[in-house]
Amino acid sequence: MHNREQFINTFTLLGKFLRQFPARTLNDAPELAALNNAFYEPLQSTLDREHLENPWFTTQWLDQAILGIAQMLEEDVMQRWLGAYNLTPPSPGKEKTVGLVLAGNIPLVGFHDMLCVLASGHRILAKPSSKDERLVRKMAEVIIAIDPEMGERITFKDEQLSGMDAVIATGSDNSARYFEYYFRDIPHIIRKNRNGVALLTGDESEDDLEGIGRDIFTYFGLGCRNVTKIYVPDGYDLKVFMGVMDRFHHLGQHHKYANNVEYYRSIYLMNLQEFLDNGVLLLKEDSSIASPVGVVFYERYSELAALEQQLKAAEEEIQCTVTIASGITGGLPPGTTQQPMPWDYADGVDTISFLTKLR
Repeated sequence: MHNREQFINTFTLLGKFLRQFPARTLNDAPELAALNNAFYEPLQSTLDREHLENPWFTTQWLDQAILGIAQMLEEDVMQRWLGAYNLTPPSPGKEKTVGLVLAGNIPLVGFHDMLCVLASGHRILAKPSSKDERLVRKMAEVIIAIDPEMGERITFKDEQLSGMDAVIATGSDNSARYFEYYFRDIPHIIRKNRNGVALLTGDESEDDLEGIGRDIFTYFGLGCRNVTKIYVPDGYDLKVFMGVMDRFHHLGQHHKYANNVEYYRSIYLMNLQEFLDNGVLLLKEDSSIASPVGVVFYERYSELAALEQQLKAAEEEIQCTVTIASGITGGLPPGTTQQPMPWDYADGVDTISFLTKLR
């Protein structure tokens, strides 16, 4: 069984290997030679074809996802993350099998759950999403090559999961109700729909607004950390915000995204609903937090303190909050929602603490 340093060494090497792909540069470091000979071309081929299998997974977003994982696997990051826990591997034969129902909304979104299970010393029984299974399986192949003993603790299953000791399942609000019932007799983490929100003060620079644009548009807005709702102070000129969003106009060339914008534009026009439209984004006043792809909802506020209470009441719908305002609990700087570190747990539930209690 691996100790913490062995685990970190394994995944630090994986991170170095992955960094080559967004950089489009082969690293000739000796420790990467065997991995590159065996996996560089097959993984690059998988990445090159992925948009044919899933049109939402463009080269830009694949690069973003892989670079994000590589940053997460930096040695100092891993040391800081795991150093916060008293991780002792389970005794031989005491390992638990943890079922993972993986989402497929953005590339390799289930990697962090896999990382957590392996860090805790347990076994993975994973059901990948059909939207992302090629990348997830290829990643597992590389882990197995780096550390065969660890690789023995990774199993994939195409049909319904069974025979596990605990489960971590990610899905929609509808699927979560099914998961809650089906896995009611074993320890579980069930994740529902969540979204990011942005709290504007009116003092944002254009760079700040462009950062919020990245929080909106990265992965076409399909991630749980994407901003789908902005709160703006009374009197705020929304045309200023939309003017900066023009910088993302190139995303309108993606046919599936453009079709989504066109669909909701037609719906709102037919229903005589007011909205702002810059061609690549529809901005509509709405009290809901979750908006469709291609649409961002907005809501005006008069007092920041009252808005904070409103956000607290809706915290189970909110994954993260973007703002330049000081004093906002958990507030993130604009442009950073899609750069999570391993301690940025989905839904605020500490996955490692959950897993280490399975003894």
